[in-house]
Amino acid sequence: MHEYTASLHWQRDGQTFTDNRYSRQHRIRFDGGVELPASSSPLVVRLPWSDPAAVDPEEMFVASLSSCHMLWFLSLAAAQGYCIDRYDDAAVGTMDRDEQGRLAMTRVLLRPQVVCSGDRQPGEAALLALHEHAHRECFIANSVRSEVICQPRHAAAD
Repeated sequence: MHEYTASLHWQRDGQTFTDNRYSRQHRIRFDGGVELPASSSPLVVRLPWSDPAAVDPEEMFVASLSSCHMLWFLSLAAAQGYCIDRYDDAAVGTMDRDEQGRLAMTRVLLRPQVVCSGDRQPGEAALLALHEHAHRECFIANSVRSEVICQPRHAAAD
């Protein structure tokens, strides 16, 4: 078993809050030390309470699926002796109503484009097989219906 961590920090900074007119900007720090400016999507919470320059949860969800798929693809391609020079993906996530009528990320479309070099070049069938294998192995794709538990902690006294 492995655990991965992310910590999140948001602060009111004097805004009224109870009128629902407060900034959704926050910071997310990952276990390696990278800190990311984050916010709600402007498509969900209108400006100025969202920050369109920050990353929103929906974008992070799409990016995590795209990144996991790419990492598996590269590993599998290397194991088969293919030299991958470049991998680009223009992934798109769709927010819609699920079977229960709740808003959810109902579809993520990965659209990878791969550039190879060297004597050993994968044909279209080999590339498709690599992508299918990567999709089956991707931890994140395999987790999309995973259990999410909320376990609140008591706030520290000021």
